[in-house]
Amino acid sequence: MSGIHQFEKYEDEERVLHRNLSEYGRRRSTTGPYADNLELDVLIIGAGFGGVFLLHEMRKQGYKTVVYEAGTNFGGTWRWNVYPGARVDSEVPIYELSIPEVWKDWTWSTNYPNYQELQQYFDHVDKVLNLTKDCAFETCVIGAEFDEESGKWTVKTVDGRTTRARFLIVAAGFAAKRYIPDFKSLDKFKGTMYHSSFWPTDGVDVRGKRCAVIGTGASGVQIAQEWGPIAGDLKLFQRTPNLALPMGKRDLSAEEQNKLKPFYPELFAYRERCFGGFCFDLDEKNTFDVTATEREQFYQKLWDHGGFAYWLGNYQDYLFDMKANREAYNFWARKQRARIHDPRKRDLLCPLEPPHPFGVKRPCLEQNFYEQFNRPTVDIVDISQASGNEIAEFTETGIKTSDGNHYEFDVIAIATGFDITTGGMTSMGLKSVKGTYLKDEWERAAYTYLGTTVSGYPNMFHLYGPHGPTLLSNGPTSVEVQGRWIRDVINMINTQGLKYIDPTEEASQEWKKRINELSDASLFPTTKSTYMGGSLPGKAFEQVNYAGGVGKYKEEIRAALPGWKGFRTVGVVEG
Repeated sequence: MSGIHQFEKYEDEERVLHRNLSEYGRRRSTTGPYADNLELDVLIIGAGFGGVFLLHEMRKQGYKTVVYEAGTNFGGTWRWNVYPGARVDSEVPIYELSIPEVWKDWTWSTNYPNYQELQQYFDHVDKVLNLTKDCAFETCVIGAEFDEESGKWTVKTVDGRTTRARFLIVAAGFAAKRYIPDFKSLDKFKGTMYHSSFWPTDGVDVRGKRCAVIGTGASGVQIAQEWGPIAGDLKLFQRTPNLALPMGKRDLSAEEQNKLKPFYPELFAYRERCFGGFCFDLDEKNTFDVTATEREQFYQKLWDHGGFAYWLGNYQDYLFDMKANREAYNFWARKQRARIHDPRKRDLLCPLEPPHPFGVKRPCLEQNFYEQFNRPTVDIVDISQASGNEIAEFTETGIKTSDGNHYEFDVIAIATGFDITTGGMTSMGLKSVKGTYLKDEWERAAYTYLGTTVSGYPNMFHLYGPHGPTLLSNGPTSVEVQGRWIRDVINMINTQGLKYIDPTEEASQEWKKRINELSDASLFPTTKSTYMGGSLPGKAFEQVNYAGGVGKYKEEIRAALPGWKGFRTVGVVEG
Protein backbone atom coordinates (compact mmCIF):
# COMPACT_ATOMS: atom_id res chain seq x y z
CA MET A 1 0.00 0.00 0.00
CA SER A 2 1.21 3.51 -0.72
CA GLY A 3 0.05 6.97 -1.67
CA ILE A 4 -0.52 8.58 1.70
CA HIS A 5 -0.69 12.36 1.69
CA GLN A 6 -0.99 13.97 5.06
CA PHE A 7 0.69 16.75 6.95
CA GLU A 8 2.21 16.31 10.40
CA LYS A 9 3.77 18.97 12.62
CA TYR A 10 6.92 18.13 14.47
CA GLU A 11 8.53 19.99 17.34
CA ASP A 12 10.53 22.15 14.95
CA GLU A 13 7.29 22.96 13.05
CA GLU A 14 8.66 21.31 9.91
CA ARG A 15 5.84 20.22 7.62
CA VAL A 16 6.31 16.87 5.92
CA LEU A 17 4.22 15.46 3.08
CA HIS A 18 4.22 11.66 3.37
CA ARG A 19 3.75 9.71 0.17
CA ASN A 20 4.31 6.04 0.98
CA LEU A 21 2.74 3.83 3.60
CA SER A 22 6.03 1.97 3.87
CA GLU A 23 7.28 4.95 5.89
CA TYR A 24 4.98 3.77 8.67
CA GLY A 25 6.06 0.11 8.75
CA ARG A 26 7.60 -0.94 12.05
CA ARG A 27 8.48 -4.10 13.88
CA ARG A 28 6.29 -4.53 16.94
CA SER A 29 8.12 -7.58 18.25
CA THR A 30 10.94 -10.02 17.48
CA THR A 31 9.00 -13.20 18.23
CA GLY A 32 6.08 -15.12 16.75
CA PRO A 33 4.89 -13.78 13.38
CA TYR A 34 7.28 -10.80 13.79
CA ALA A 35 10.38 -12.99 13.93
CA ASP A 36 13.05 -12.77 11.25
CA ASN A 37 13.87 -15.68 8.92
CA LEU A 38 10.49 -17.38 9.27
CA GLU A 39 10.06 -20.67 7.37
CA LEU A 40 6.40 -21.06 6.38
CA ASP A 41 4.08 -23.11 4.27
CA VAL A 42 1.94 -20.07 3.41
CA LEU A 43 2.46 -16.32 3.69
CA ILE A 44 -0.61 -14.13 3.18
CA ILE A 45 -0.30 -10.40 2.49
CA GLY A 46 -3.34 -8.49 3.72
CA ALA A 47 -5.74 -8.97 6.64
CA GLY A 48 -9.09 -7.92 5.24
CA PHE A 49 -11.87 -10.35 4.33
CA GLY A 50 -9.63 -12.30 1.95
CA GLY A 51 -6.67 -12.61 4.29
CA VAL A 52 -8.84 -13.56 7.26
CA PHE A 53 -10.77 -16.19 5.30
CA LEU A 54 -7.61 -17.78 3.91
CA LEU A 55 -5.76 -17.74 7.23
CA HIS A 56 -8.71 -19.65 8.70
CA GLU A 57 -8.77 -22.10 5.76
CA MET A 58 -4.99 -22.65 5.68
CA ARG A 59 -4.85 -23.36 9.41
CA LYS A 60 -7.70 -25.88 9.09
CA GLN A 61 -5.59 -27.70 6.49
CA GLY A 62 -2.64 -27.82 8.89
CA TYR A 63 -0.40 -25.35 7.03
CA LYS A 64 2.01 -23.17 8.95
CA THR A 65 0.65 -19.76 7.94
CA VAL A 66 1.36 -16.13 8.78
CA VAL A 67 -0.36 -12.94 7.64
CA TYR A 68 1.51 -9.70 6.95
CA GLU A 69 -0.72 -6.64 7.29
CA ALA A 70 0.31 -3.00 6.80
CA GLY A 71 -2.43 -1.73 9.10
CA THR A 72 -2.74 -1.88 12.86
CA ASN A 73 -5.37 -4.63 13.05
CA PHE A 74 -7.68 -6.88 11.06
CA GLY A 75 -10.21 -5.32 8.71
CA GLY A 76 -8.32 -4.29 5.59
CA THR A 77 -9.93 -1.20 4.10
CA TRP A 78 -12.02 -0.67 7.25
CA ARG A 79 -8.90 0.17 9.28
CA TRP A 80 -7.97 2.84 6.73
CA ASN A 81 -11.32 4.22 5.60
CA VAL A 82 -12.26 6.08 8.76
CA TYR A 83 -13.21 9.34 7.06
CA PRO A 84 -16.46 11.10 8.03
CA GLY A 85 -19.48 9.04 6.99
CA ALA A 86 -17.49 5.97 5.88
CA ARG A 87 -20.00 3.14 5.54
CA VAL A 88 -20.25 -0.08 3.53
CA ASP A 89 -22.37 -0.14 0.36
CA SER A 90 -23.33 -3.82 0.62
CA GLU A 91 -26.09 -5.05 2.91
CA VAL A 92 -25.49 -7.43 5.78
CA PRO A 93 -25.61 -10.37 6.25
CA ILE A 94 -24.53 -10.60 2.60
CA TYR A 95 -21.51 -8.50 3.51
CA GLU A 96 -19.93 -10.87 6.00
CA LEU A 97 -18.06 -14.15 6.12
CA SER A 98 -20.00 -17.41 5.93
CA ILE A 99 -17.99 -18.99 8.77
CA PRO A 100 -20.64 -20.31 11.24
CA GLU A 101 -18.47 -19.82 14.32
CA VAL A 102 -18.30 -16.13 13.44
CA TRP A 103 -21.90 -15.30 12.51
CA LYS A 104 -23.73 -17.41 15.08
CA ASP A 105 -23.02 -14.96 17.94
CA TRP A 106 -22.82 -11.72 15.95
CA THR A 107 -25.56 -9.19 15.19
CA TRP A 108 -25.47 -5.80 13.48
CA SER A 109 -27.17 -2.56 14.47
CA THR A 110 -28.04 -1.62 10.86
CA ASN A 111 -28.16 -3.19 7.41
CA TYR A 112 -25.35 -0.85 6.22
CA PRO A 113 -22.77 -0.69 9.03
CA ASN A 114 -20.29 2.16 9.39
CA TYR A 115 -16.55 1.67 9.72
CA GLN A 116 -16.70 1.63 13.52
CA GLU A 117 -19.07 -1.34 13.56
CA LEU A 118 -17.09 -3.12 10.84
CA GLN A 119 -13.95 -2.76 12.96
CA GLN A 120 -15.89 -4.27 15.87
CA TYR A 121 -16.92 -7.13 13.58
CA PHE A 122 -13.31 -7.89 12.70
CA ASP A 123 -12.37 -7.72 16.38
CA HIS A 124 -15.07 -10.34 16.95
CA VAL A 125 -13.72 -12.49 14.09
CA ASP A 126 -10.23 -12.26 15.59
CA LYS A 127 -11.49 -13.26 19.04
CA VAL A 128 -13.56 -16.21 17.79
CA LEU A 129 -10.91 -17.59 15.43
CA ASN A 130 -7.85 -16.58 17.48
CA LEU A 131 -6.16 -14.92 14.51
CA THR A 132 -3.75 -12.42 16.07
CA LYS A 133 -1.19 -15.06 17.05
CA ASP A 134 -0.46 -15.59 13.35
CA CYS A 135 -0.49 -12.00 12.10
CA ALA A 136 2.26 -9.37 11.98
CA PHE A 137 0.72 -5.89 11.82
CA GLU A 138 2.37 -2.68 10.58
CA THR A 139 4.36 -4.95 8.27
CA CYS A 140 4.93 -3.67 4.74
CA VAL A 141 6.25 -5.95 2.00
CA ILE A 142 8.76 -4.32 -0.35
CA GLY A 143 10.13 -7.33 -2.21
CA ALA A 144 9.29 -10.94 -3.11
CA GLU A 145 11.10 -13.40 -5.37
CA PHE A 146 10.60 -17.10 -6.12
CA ASP A 147 13.51 -19.55 -6.22
CA GLU A 148 12.79 -22.38 -8.67
CA GLU A 149 15.39 -24.71 -7.18
CA SER A 150 14.03 -24.65 -3.63
CA GLY A 151 10.45 -23.98 -4.71
CA LYS A 152 10.09 -21.17 -2.19
CA TRP A 153 9.32 -17.47 -2.06
CA THR A 154 11.67 -15.08 -0.27
CA VAL A 155 9.78 -12.05 1.00
CA LYS A 156 11.33 -8.89 2.44
CA THR A 157 9.71 -6.20 4.61
CA VAL A 158 10.53 -2.52 4.89
CA ASP A 159 12.00 -2.99 8.38
CA GLY A 160 14.49 -5.59 7.13
CA ARG A 161 12.84 -8.93 7.91
CA THR A 162 13.06 -11.89 5.55
CA THR A 163 10.57 -14.76 5.32
CA ARG A 164 10.55 -17.88 3.17
CA ALA A 165 7.32 -19.62 2.17
CA ARG A 166 6.25 -22.28 -0.34
CA PHE A 167 3.08 -20.38 -1.17
CA LEU A 168 2.49 -16.65 -1.38
CA ILE A 169 -1.06 -15.27 -1.34
CA VAL A 170 -1.66 -11.60 -2.11
CA ALA A 171 -4.89 -10.55 -0.41
CA ALA A 172 -4.28 -6.80 -0.62
CA GLY A 173 -7.62 -6.12 -2.33
CA PHE A 174 -8.53 -3.70 -5.10
CA ALA A 175 -7.86 -0.46 -3.18
CA ALA A 176 -4.48 -0.96 -1.57
CA LYS A 177 -2.60 1.92 -3.23
CA ARG A 178 -3.86 5.48 -2.75
CA TYR A 179 -3.90 7.94 -5.60
CA ILE A 180 -3.35 11.68 -5.46
CA PRO A 181 -3.34 13.68 -8.70
CA ASP A 182 -0.16 15.62 -9.34
CA PHE A 183 -1.60 18.90 -8.10
CA LYS A 184 0.76 21.85 -8.45
CA SER A 185 2.25 23.16 -5.16
CA LEU A 186 0.24 20.73 -3.04
CA ASP A 187 2.67 21.18 -0.18
CA LYS A 188 2.05 24.94 0.01
CA PHE A 189 -1.30 24.62 1.74
CA LYS A 190 -1.00 25.50 5.43
CA GLY A 191 -4.40 24.25 6.56
CA THR A 192 -5.52 20.72 7.42
CA MET A 193 -5.44 18.23 4.55
CA TYR A 194 -5.82 14.45 4.36
CA HIS A 195 -6.45 11.77 1.79
CA SER A 196 -9.80 10.19 2.62
CA SER A 197 -8.23 6.75 3.12
CA PHE A 198 -5.66 8.03 5.61
CA TRP A 199 -7.98 10.01 7.83
CA PRO A 200 -6.86 10.51 11.44
CA THR A 201 -8.67 8.15 13.80
CA ASP A 202 -9.56 10.99 16.17
CA GLY A 203 -11.24 12.90 13.33
CA VAL A 204 -11.09 16.51 12.18
CA ASP A 205 -13.29 19.23 13.63
CA VAL A 206 -14.91 21.08 10.71
CA ARG A 207 -17.69 22.86 12.61
CA GLY A 208 -18.02 26.35 11.19
CA LYS A 209 -14.93 25.94 8.99
CA ARG A 210 -14.34 26.50 5.28
CA CYS A 211 -14.05 23.04 3.74
CA ALA A 212 -13.31 21.44 0.38
CA VAL A 213 -13.89 17.93 -0.88
CA ILE A 214 -12.03 16.99 -4.06
CA GLY A 215 -13.64 14.05 -5.82
CA THR A 216 -17.11 12.56 -6.15
CA GLY A 217 -16.49 8.86 -5.70
CA ALA A 218 -17.97 7.03 -2.72
CA SER A 219 -15.69 8.73 -0.19
CA GLY A 220 -16.31 12.20 -1.64
CA VAL A 221 -20.08 11.71 -1.55
CA GLN A 222 -20.02 10.36 2.01
CA ILE A 223 -17.77 13.13 3.33
CA ALA A 224 -19.85 15.87 1.68
CA GLN A 225 -23.00 14.30 3.08
CA GLU A 226 -21.49 14.31 6.57
CA TRP A 227 -19.94 17.78 6.46
CA GLY A 228 -22.84 19.61 4.81
CA PRO A 229 -24.85 20.19 8.01
CA ILE A 230 -21.90 21.33 10.15
CA ALA A 231 -19.30 23.05 7.94
CA GLY A 232 -19.33 26.83 7.79
CA ASP A 233 -18.89 26.57 4.03
CA LEU A 234 -18.40 23.51 1.82
CA LYS A 235 -17.22 23.30 -1.79
CA LEU A 236 -17.33 20.00 -3.69
CA PHE A 237 -14.89 19.92 -6.60
CA GLN A 238 -16.62 17.72 -9.18
CA ARG A 239 -15.15 16.32 -12.37
CA THR A 240 -17.91 13.77 -13.03
CA PRO A 241 -21.26 13.53 -11.23
CA ASN A 242 -21.82 10.39 -9.17
CA LEU A 243 -25.02 8.64 -10.26
CA ALA A 244 -25.76 7.80 -6.65
CA LEU A 245 -28.60 5.62 -5.43
CA PRO A 246 -30.64 5.76 -2.20
CA MET A 247 -29.03 3.49 0.38
CA GLY A 248 -32.16 2.30 2.16
CA LYS A 249 -30.43 2.20 5.52
CA ARG A 250 -32.51 0.96 8.46
CA ASP A 251 -31.99 -0.33 11.97
CA LEU A 252 -31.74 -4.07 12.58
CA SER A 253 -32.78 -5.84 15.76
CA ALA A 254 -30.97 -8.86 17.16
CA GLU A 255 -34.29 -10.69 17.17
CA GLU A 256 -34.93 -10.39 13.41
CA GLN A 257 -31.35 -11.39 12.62
CA ASN A 258 -31.45 -14.44 14.88
CA LYS A 259 -34.72 -15.57 13.26
CA LEU A 260 -33.00 -15.46 9.88
CA LYS A 261 -29.84 -17.30 10.96
CA PRO A 262 -31.17 -20.83 10.32
CA PHE A 263 -31.34 -19.76 6.66
CA TYR A 264 -27.85 -18.19 6.52
CA PRO A 265 -26.20 -21.23 4.88
CA GLU A 266 -28.78 -21.10 2.06
CA LEU A 267 -28.31 -17.33 1.80
CA PHE A 268 -24.54 -17.61 1.51
CA ALA A 269 -24.85 -20.36 -1.11
CA TYR A 270 -27.39 -18.33 -3.10
CA ARG A 271 -25.21 -15.19 -3.22
CA GLU A 272 -22.58 -17.19 -5.13
CA ARG A 273 -25.12 -17.93 -7.86
CA CYS A 274 -26.06 -14.28 -8.43
CA PHE A 275 -24.30 -12.02 -10.93
CA GLY A 276 -22.86 -9.58 -8.38
CA GLY A 277 -22.63 -11.90 -5.39
CA PHE A 278 -25.61 -10.25 -3.71
CA CYS A 279 -29.02 -11.82 -3.16
CA PHE A 280 -30.69 -10.35 -6.21
CA ASP A 281 -29.96 -10.80 -9.89
CA LEU A 282 -30.63 -9.12 -13.20
CA ASP A 283 -34.25 -9.57 -14.27
CA GLU A 284 -35.00 -12.13 -16.98
CA LYS A 285 -36.94 -9.58 -19.05
CA ASN A 286 -35.54 -6.95 -21.40
CA THR A 287 -36.37 -3.28 -20.96
CA PHE A 288 -38.79 -3.00 -23.86
CA ASP A 289 -40.49 -6.36 -23.33
CA VAL A 290 -43.00 -4.56 -21.10
CA THR A 291 -45.19 -1.47 -21.38
CA ALA A 292 -43.99 1.94 -20.24
CA THR A 293 -46.32 1.70 -17.22
CA GLU A 294 -45.00 -1.72 -16.22
CA ARG A 295 -41.45 -0.50 -16.66
CA GLU A 296 -42.06 2.51 -14.42
CA GLN A 297 -43.60 0.29 -11.75
CA PHE A 298 -40.63 -2.10 -11.91
CA TYR A 299 -38.13 0.75 -11.63
CA GLN A 300 -40.03 2.15 -8.65
CA LYS A 301 -40.02 -1.24 -6.90
CA LEU A 302 -36.25 -1.48 -7.25
CA TRP A 303 -35.87 2.13 -6.13
CA ASP A 304 -37.96 1.55 -3.03
CA HIS A 305 -35.87 -1.48 -2.12
CA GLY A 306 -32.79 0.73 -1.97
CA GLY A 307 -29.15 -0.23 -2.20
CA PHE A 308 -27.85 -1.86 -5.35
CA ALA A 309 -31.23 -3.31 -6.39
CA TYR A 310 -31.63 -0.66 -9.10
CA TRP A 311 -28.09 -1.34 -10.34
CA LEU A 312 -27.87 -5.15 -10.25
CA GLY A 313 -31.53 -6.16 -10.18
CA ASN A 314 -32.60 -4.19 -13.26
CA TYR A 315 -33.60 -5.48 -16.71
CA GLN A 316 -31.03 -7.90 -18.12
CA ASP A 317 -30.26 -5.82 -21.23
CA TYR A 318 -29.67 -2.40 -19.71
CA LEU A 319 -25.89 -2.86 -19.26
CA PHE A 320 -25.61 -4.03 -22.87
CA ASP A 321 -27.99 -1.85 -24.88
CA MET A 322 -27.66 1.95 -24.96
CA LYS A 323 -31.35 2.61 -25.59
CA ALA A 324 -32.36 0.40 -22.66
CA ASN A 325 -29.71 2.03 -20.51
CA ARG A 326 -31.08 5.49 -21.30
CA GLU A 327 -34.48 4.45 -19.92
CA ALA A 328 -32.83 3.48 -16.64
CA TYR A 329 -30.89 6.76 -16.57
CA ASN A 330 -33.96 8.87 -17.27
CA PHE A 331 -35.79 7.35 -14.31
CA TRP A 332 -32.74 7.92 -12.09
CA ALA A 333 -32.50 11.56 -13.20
CA ARG A 334 -36.20 12.24 -12.56
CA LYS A 335 -35.97 10.84 -9.04
CA GLN A 336 -32.79 12.65 -8.02
CA ARG A 337 -33.34 15.97 -9.77
CA ALA A 338 -36.58 16.41 -7.84
CA ARG A 339 -34.54 16.61 -4.62
CA ILE A 340 -32.36 19.59 -5.68
CA HIS A 341 -33.85 23.10 -5.63
CA ASP A 342 -31.21 25.20 -7.40
CA PRO A 343 -31.29 24.72 -11.23
CA ARG A 344 -27.51 25.16 -11.66
CA LYS A 345 -26.66 22.66 -8.94
CA ARG A 346 -29.33 20.29 -10.23
CA ASP A 347 -27.86 20.27 -13.74
CA LEU A 348 -24.34 19.69 -12.42
CA LEU A 349 -25.29 16.88 -10.06
CA CYS A 350 -28.01 15.22 -12.15
CA PRO A 351 -27.70 16.37 -15.78
CA LEU A 352 -30.49 15.60 -18.20
CA GLU A 353 -27.91 14.17 -20.60
CA PRO A 354 -26.05 11.24 -18.99
CA PRO A 355 -22.33 11.80 -18.39
CA HIS A 356 -21.93 8.09 -19.16
CA PRO A 357 -24.23 5.07 -19.34
CA PHE A 358 -25.88 4.32 -16.02
CA GLY A 359 -24.26 1.48 -14.06
CA VAL A 360 -20.93 1.33 -15.89
CA LYS A 361 -19.44 3.04 -12.85
CA ARG A 362 -20.24 1.57 -9.46
CA PRO A 363 -22.91 3.86 -8.00
CA CYS A 364 -22.40 5.31 -4.56
CA LEU A 365 -25.16 4.72 -2.02
CA GLU A 366 -26.32 7.93 -0.33
CA GLN A 367 -28.73 8.92 2.40
CA ASN A 368 -29.20 12.69 2.05
CA PHE A 369 -26.37 13.73 -0.26
CA TYR A 370 -28.49 15.72 -2.71
CA GLU A 371 -30.32 17.64 0.01
CA GLN A 372 -27.00 19.06 1.20
CA PHE A 373 -26.90 21.22 -1.93
CA ASN A 374 -30.12 22.94 -0.91
CA ARG A 375 -28.07 24.60 1.83
CA PRO A 376 -26.69 28.05 0.92
CA THR A 377 -23.38 27.01 2.52
CA VAL A 378 -22.85 24.02 0.19
CA ASP A 379 -21.85 24.44 -3.46
CA ILE A 380 -20.17 22.71 -6.40
CA VAL A 381 -17.05 23.78 -8.25
CA ASP A 382 -17.30 22.35 -11.76
CA ILE A 383 -13.91 21.03 -12.91
CA SER A 384 -15.27 18.76 -15.63
CA GLN A 385 -13.53 18.52 -18.97
CA ALA A 386 -16.52 20.18 -20.62
CA SER A 387 -16.24 23.21 -18.33
CA GLY A 388 -12.63 23.87 -19.32
CA ASN A 389 -11.97 24.57 -15.65
CA GLU A 390 -9.52 22.65 -13.47
CA ILE A 391 -7.52 22.92 -10.27
CA ALA A 392 -4.57 25.07 -11.28
CA GLU A 393 -2.63 25.04 -8.03
CA PHE A 394 -2.75 24.94 -4.25
CA THR A 395 -1.88 28.06 -2.32
CA GLU A 396 -1.06 28.66 1.32
CA THR A 397 -4.72 29.42 2.02
CA GLY A 398 -6.64 27.33 -0.49
CA ILE A 399 -7.10 26.32 -4.12
CA LYS A 400 -6.83 28.36 -7.31
CA THR A 401 -8.71 27.18 -10.40
CA SER A 402 -7.82 27.87 -14.02
CA ASP A 403 -10.82 30.19 -14.45
CA GLY A 404 -9.09 32.66 -12.12
CA ASN A 405 -11.07 31.95 -8.94
CA HIS A 406 -9.32 31.44 -5.62
CA TYR A 407 -11.12 29.51 -2.90
CA GLU A 408 -9.91 29.77 0.68
CA PHE A 409 -10.17 26.76 2.96
CA ASP A 410 -9.35 25.63 6.45
CA VAL A 411 -9.78 21.90 5.72
CA ILE A 412 -9.34 19.92 2.48
CA ALA A 413 -10.38 16.30 1.97
CA ILE A 414 -8.67 14.71 -1.02
CA ALA A 415 -11.13 12.00 -2.05
CA THR A 416 -9.43 10.96 -5.30
CA GLY A 417 -9.42 7.23 -4.69
CA PHE A 418 -6.85 4.62 -5.57
CA ASP A 419 -4.55 3.11 -8.15
CA ILE A 420 -7.43 0.72 -8.53
CA THR A 421 -7.36 -3.10 -8.67
CA THR A 422 -3.74 -3.57 -9.85
CA GLY A 423 -1.96 -0.96 -7.71
CA GLY A 424 -1.75 -3.08 -4.57
CA MET A 425 0.07 -5.89 -6.36
CA THR A 426 2.43 -3.70 -8.40
CA SER A 427 3.64 -1.73 -5.37
CA MET A 428 5.18 -4.54 -3.31
CA GLY A 429 8.24 -5.43 -5.37
CA LEU A 430 7.03 -8.74 -6.84
CA LYS A 431 9.76 -10.19 -9.07
CA SER A 432 9.17 -12.96 -11.62
CA VAL A 433 11.36 -15.98 -12.37
CA LYS A 434 12.26 -14.19 -15.62
CA GLY A 435 13.90 -11.39 -13.62
CA THR A 436 11.24 -8.81 -14.43
CA TYR A 437 9.01 -6.93 -12.01
CA LEU A 438 5.22 -7.08 -12.03
CA LYS A 439 5.10 -3.28 -11.89
CA ASP A 440 6.89 -3.10 -15.24
CA GLU A 441 5.09 -6.05 -16.80
CA TRP A 442 1.68 -4.54 -16.09
CA GLU A 443 2.54 -1.00 -17.11
CA ARG A 444 0.91 -1.47 -20.52
CA ALA A 445 -1.69 -4.08 -19.54
CA ALA A 446 -2.40 -6.55 -16.76
CA TYR A 447 -2.26 -10.28 -17.48
CA THR A 448 -3.43 -13.01 -15.10
CA TYR A 449 -4.71 -16.52 -15.43
CA LEU A 450 -8.19 -17.07 -13.92
CA GLY A 451 -7.91 -13.86 -11.91
CA THR A 452 -5.98 -15.81 -9.26
CA THR A 453 -2.50 -16.48 -10.69
CA VAL A 454 0.16 -14.70 -12.78
CA SER A 455 2.54 -16.33 -15.26
CA GLY A 456 6.14 -16.22 -14.09
CA TYR A 457 5.14 -16.14 -10.41
CA PRO A 458 4.93 -19.82 -9.39
CA ASN A 459 2.89 -20.79 -6.34
CA MET A 460 1.64 -17.21 -6.01
CA PHE A 461 -2.07 -16.53 -5.79
CA HIS A 462 -4.17 -13.40 -5.51
CA LEU A 463 -7.80 -12.69 -4.77
CA TYR A 464 -10.18 -9.75 -5.06
CA GLY A 465 -7.78 -8.24 -7.55
CA PRO A 466 -7.39 -8.07 -11.34
CA HIS A 467 -9.51 -10.30 -13.58
CA GLY A 468 -11.79 -11.69 -10.89
CA PRO A 469 -15.37 -10.43 -10.30
CA THR A 470 -13.87 -7.91 -7.82
CA LEU A 471 -15.45 -4.46 -8.33
CA LEU A 472 -18.47 -6.00 -10.03
CA SER A 473 -19.23 -8.07 -6.96
CA ASN A 474 -19.78 -8.24 -3.24
CA GLY A 475 -16.36 -8.58 -1.58
CA PRO A 476 -16.97 -11.48 0.85
CA THR A 477 -18.68 -13.50 -1.89
CA SER A 478 -15.76 -13.16 -4.29
CA VAL A 479 -13.04 -13.85 -1.73
CA GLU A 480 -14.74 -17.03 -0.54
CA VAL A 481 -15.15 -18.34 -4.11
CA GLN A 482 -11.51 -17.56 -4.89
CA GLY A 483 -10.24 -18.50 -1.43
CA ARG A 484 -11.67 -22.02 -1.56
CA TRP A 485 -10.19 -22.44 -5.04
CA ILE A 486 -6.75 -21.37 -3.76
CA ARG A 487 -7.07 -23.74 -0.80
CA ASP A 488 -7.92 -26.65 -3.10
CA VAL A 489 -5.08 -25.86 -5.51
CA ILE A 490 -2.54 -25.84 -2.68
CA ASN A 491 -3.93 -29.14 -1.41
CA MET A 492 -3.68 -30.65 -4.92
CA ILE A 493 -0.07 -29.51 -5.30
CA ASN A 494 0.83 -31.21 -2.04
CA THR A 495 -1.26 -34.32 -2.66
CA GLN A 496 0.37 -34.82 -6.06
CA GLY A 497 3.84 -34.14 -4.69
CA LEU A 498 4.51 -31.19 -6.99
CA LYS A 499 7.15 -28.57 -6.30
CA TYR A 500 5.17 -25.76 -7.91
CA ILE A 501 2.72 -24.75 -10.61
CA ASP A 502 3.04 -21.77 -12.93
CA PRO A 503 0.36 -20.57 -15.38
CA THR A 504 1.54 -20.41 -18.97
CA GLU A 505 1.75 -17.19 -20.95
CA GLU A 506 -0.58 -18.71 -23.54
CA ALA A 507 -3.23 -19.44 -20.91
CA SER A 508 -2.86 -15.90 -19.56
CA GLN A 509 -3.37 -14.44 -23.02
CA GLU A 510 -6.48 -16.57 -23.52
CA TRP A 511 -7.86 -15.45 -20.14
CA LYS A 512 -7.22 -11.84 -21.13
CA LYS A 513 -9.24 -12.46 -24.31
CA ARG A 514 -12.02 -13.94 -22.20
CA ILE A 515 -12.04 -10.87 -19.91
CA ASN A 516 -12.25 -8.59 -22.95
CA GLU A 517 -14.94 -10.64 -24.69
CA LEU A 518 -17.22 -10.44 -21.67
CA SER A 519 -16.57 -6.73 -21.28
CA ASP A 520 -16.85 -5.82 -24.96
CA ALA A 521 -20.35 -7.27 -25.14
CA SER A 522 -21.41 -4.69 -22.55
CA LEU A 523 -21.38 -0.90 -22.17
CA PHE A 524 -18.45 -0.93 -19.74
CA PRO A 525 -15.79 -0.06 -22.36
CA THR A 526 -17.67 3.14 -23.26
CA THR A 527 -16.40 4.90 -20.14
CA LYS A 528 -13.15 5.44 -18.29
CA SER A 529 -13.89 4.03 -14.86
CA THR A 530 -12.59 1.86 -12.04
CA TYR A 531 -13.80 -1.14 -14.03
CA MET A 532 -11.65 -0.08 -16.97
CA GLY A 533 -8.43 0.44 -15.02
CA GLY A 534 -9.18 3.66 -13.14
CA SER A 535 -8.32 7.28 -13.76
CA LEU A 536 -4.55 7.43 -13.28
CA PRO A 537 -2.85 9.31 -16.12
CA GLY A 538 -1.02 6.89 -18.38
CA LYS A 539 -2.60 3.77 -16.92
CA ALA A 540 -3.90 1.25 -19.44
CA PHE A 541 -7.56 1.61 -20.43
CA GLU A 542 -8.61 -2.00 -20.01
CA GLN A 543 -11.22 -4.11 -18.30
CA VAL A 544 -9.73 -5.40 -15.05
CA ASN A 545 -12.78 -7.34 -13.82
CA TYR A 546 -14.50 -10.54 -14.89
CA ALA A 547 -17.83 -9.26 -16.22
CA GLY A 548 -19.66 -12.58 -16.56
CA GLY A 549 -20.99 -12.78 -13.02
CA VAL A 550 -19.84 -14.62 -9.90
CA GLY A 551 -21.65 -17.88 -10.69
CA LYS A 552 -20.14 -18.24 -14.16
CA TYR A 553 -16.70 -17.22 -12.86
CA LYS A 554 -16.83 -19.93 -10.22
CA GLU A 555 -17.61 -22.55 -12.89
CA GLU A 556 -14.78 -21.38 -15.16
CA ILE A 557 -11.99 -21.39 -12.59
CA ARG A 558 -13.08 -24.79 -11.27
CA ALA A 559 -13.04 -26.24 -14.79
CA ALA A 560 -9.28 -25.53 -15.04
CA LEU A 561 -8.29 -27.79 -12.15
CA PRO A 562 -8.67 -31.29 -13.63
CA GLY A 563 -5.43 -31.91 -15.50
CA TRP A 564 -4.01 -28.53 -14.52
CA LYS A 565 -5.41 -26.86 -17.64
CA GLY A 566 -3.29 -23.80 -18.48
CA PHE A 567 -0.58 -24.56 -15.90
CA ARG A 568 2.99 -25.76 -16.11
CA THR A 569 3.57 -28.28 -13.31
CA VAL A 570 7.12 -28.69 -12.12
CA GLY A 571 9.15 -31.25 -10.27
CA VAL A 572 8.46 -33.39 -7.28
CA VAL A 573 9.13 -32.40 -3.70
CA GLU A 574 11.54 -34.95 -2.27
CA GLY A 575 11.12 -36.42 1.17
